[in-house]
Amino acid sequence: MHNNNKASSVRWLIAGLMWTAIAVNYIDRVVLSAAAPIISKEFALNTAEMGLIMSAFFWSYALLQLPAGWLADRFGQKITLGGAVLWWSVATAMTGLANGFNSLFALRVGLGVGEAAAYPSNAGIASRWFPDKERATVAGIFDSGSKFGGAIAMPLIVWLIALVGWKMTFVLSGSIGIVWAVVWFVFYKNDPEQHSGVNAAELKYIREGQRRQEGTGDKPTLRWYDLLRYRNVWAMCLGFFFINYNSYFFITWLPTYLVKERGMDLISMGFVAALPLLIAMLVEIFAGWLSDRIYRQGRWSLTRIRKTFLVVGLLMASCIGFAAFAESSWLAIVLLCIAKSGTTVAATQVWALPGDVAPRGMTSMLAGLQNTVSNMGGVVGPIITGFIVAATGSFIPALLFSAGLIVVAILNYLFLLGDVEPIQEQPPTPSPQPV
Repeated sequence: MHNNNKASSVRWLIAGLMWTAIAVNYIDRVVLSAAAPIISKEFALNTAEMGLIMSAFFWSYALLQLPAGWLADRFGQKITLGGAVLWWSVATAMTGLANGFNSLFALRVGLGVGEAAAYPSNAGIASRWFPDKERATVAGIFDSGSKFGGAIAMPLIVWLIALVGWKMTFVLSGSIGIVWAVVWFVFYKNDPEQHSGVNAAELKYIREGQRRQEGTGDKPTLRWYDLLRYRNVWAMCLGFFFINYNSYFFITWLPTYLVKERGMDLISMGFVAALPLLIAMLVEIFAGWLSDRIYRQGRWSLTRIRKTFLVVGLLMASCIGFAAFAESSWLAIVLLCIAKSGTTVAATQVWALPGDVAPRGMTSMLAGLQNTVSNMGGVVGPIITGFIVAATGSFIPALLFSAGLIVVAILNYLFLLGDVEPIQEQPPTPSPQPV
């Protein structure tokens, strides 16, 4: 560890790697969507078979959040996140060798297995490497990688497919993550104390700014299902479910909405569909920084800050309902940009909460539990939207239903979420034995 008066800033280099991991995560998800028309034609796959292949990722991704969180807490985020990125990158690259339905389905399941560890690991890294007053900033930074990945992936992948074909596009996309994993294994250490680039001043700044310090291999004080006994855990899971229901509209149905309901051509749609994601990325980083700045000033409690930013973000997100009635397409797009930005303002707090609330050694596990429930919103959201549009012939009821769920999310964070503080580390009392 270097010794000088000015604090080093290794933690921000790590934040950059966390951001890159999430951006790559989203780019690798999108390759199949862009290549789907060519692949389905080449392998003579019908729409039902392509639907199964596309959904295969989400099931393994959602179901393995908790085990991935447990692994990250138990064995450290270095091996868990590095191994996960390596795994999903190889699965992406190997998709270029797929020869039909079975291999495509298996490789998408494999992609979900690897990508499951990304968010729980990042939440755990934030709790180890950053003081409490920077937690929302780093949450905003790493989660904004998803907006960048989601926005640039489609035009980038379509261009690559035209240039080198779909098979080589999968190989090139997968190779980015393999390079990232090498850099991660060389540079990252599970704890700031272990990193030669961290000087005494930075270490002191990190550790003195943490209400509770965590180290590698801290044994969880509770079993994962004991977390469900706590009201705040339920509030975190339910709130994020409703947020994700809305978020997934922007990466599933928004292009169809812009073409069918707003009459845009494909080129305009491609640009406009990326706009809410790019704006939301910048808003998210700013919101995380602003909430931490207010926290540093010491005038507001952590509970008040988290709830205020969650509610303000969700009020912005409710603009998705107003977009349904906008006369002009551009007004609808502005409202959708506000709505998407609102979900990211809330996300800065959503991803800071596991570090605020989790018992010792369980931050990644709690983040995994929260993300398991939230991804069910991602699974059912596109299905419900599709059914509503099919039944009514319009997106208006679907957008209003989304806005209604946002209202429920606001009430959830206002009233179900209690004081934001660590869960007391007391395992459940064993029941008395009969005499």
